[in-house]
Amino acid sequence: MSGELSRLTGANNYFEDFPVGRKLRHARGATIDEVENNYLSKAVNNTAQSHWNEHALRGGPLGSGRVVFGLITGSMVIGLASQDTAENAIAEVGLDKLRFVSPVHHGDTIYAYSEVLAASDSPDREDAGLVTFKHWGATHEDRLVFEGERTVLLKKRSHWGDR
Repeated sequence: MSGELSRLTGANNYFEDFPVGRKLRHARGATIDEVENNYLSKAVNNTAQSHWNEHALRGGPLGSGRVVFGLITGSMVIGLASQDTAENAIAEVGLDKLRFVSPVHHGDTIYAYSEVLAASDSPDREDAGLVTFKHWGATHEDRLVFEGERTVLLKKRSHWGDR
């Protein structure tokens, strides 16, 4: 059974595959729609008018239409990056320096980019290492909308590769 399981993950996303400076453009994009913004903003009780009141936003500095809750945008970017950066993750360790650079509106399509900022052996586990990524999100119009850093505890191929 373990041989079958190893094929469920990619072959090039273990700790050893992320040298500092490596850059990735992630293949998939995601269009954020009204349902995602409305549901998730309500679920976390984010009642800022920019997410709910289209009338109040008309002619304002945030552009036309309601603005997507920033943590939805950040989650989309990290999710798009995860297929390439966290498929062999043991744990998500931290998120830092999150910046919501410009507004996202319903119908915007988001693409993700990543760079490896740091990679080190785990102080607690010989079978894993820590990798810190910088993630960026940009719209289909190449407008930067999100940036942040994420640290992941990744399996080492030397210990997990044949499982």
